[in-house]
Amino acid sequence: MSGTTILLVDDHPVVRAGYRKLLERQPGYRVIAEAESAAAAYRDYRRLKPDIVILDLSLPGASGLEAIRRIRAYDRAARILVFSMHQGTPFALKAFEAGACGYVTKSSPPHELVAAMGTVMRGGQAVSEDIAREIAAERLSGRRSPIEDLGPREVEILGLIASGKTTEAIADALSLSPKTVQNYHSSIKAKLRIQTDADLVWLSISAGLMMRRTCPDS
Repeated sequence: MSGTTILLVDDHPVVRAGYRKLLERQPGYRVIAEAESAAAAYRDYRRLKPDIVILDLSLPGASGLEAIRRIRAYDRAARILVFSMHQGTPFALKAFEAGACGYVTKSSPPHELVAAMGTVMRGGQAVSEDIAREIAAERLSGRRSPIEDLGPREVEILGLIASGKTTEAIADALSLSPKTVQNYHSSIKAKLRIQTDADLVWLSISAGLMMRRTCPDS
């Protein structure tokens, strides 16, 4: 069976079902697997070699940034399109730093996701219109996000710390040693000039790392 094969990564079955229905309405696109975690996405990518991965950043345990990083480390030619509730410029920039080829917000019209898939499949980079406008506005105004100076791994660990994960749980989710996680923890506080974990939580909320997610229209 020919066509562009898709690995769809999101931790909500209802969300995946809605987007699978949308994607498979498009001529030439076929969802060959669904994954609900970064680890499952990596395993399915290695097993099935899909033409494109469409994934959310908010996943249980390791985030979509970890999935992007692991898949791209395995296959530098992997095409990965982020489709996320996170609308802030920093999230898009961190996704691209980790190796994503495109970033579309879930508040975008369906045709933007379809168009972005086509752009990524042709070897280009794509962002939804709302993200493009926000990037332009931030650059023109000189505004900077407090997490802009953090690397993708640091943003991921910051989100896990703010969500209440222990050092051991973070280490297990990201396949790191507890000592390495502690070093990242200290580095994040130093870069953000923050003293306490409570302040990290408030900063994470203000940056949108703790955003609640909703189901899209199917």
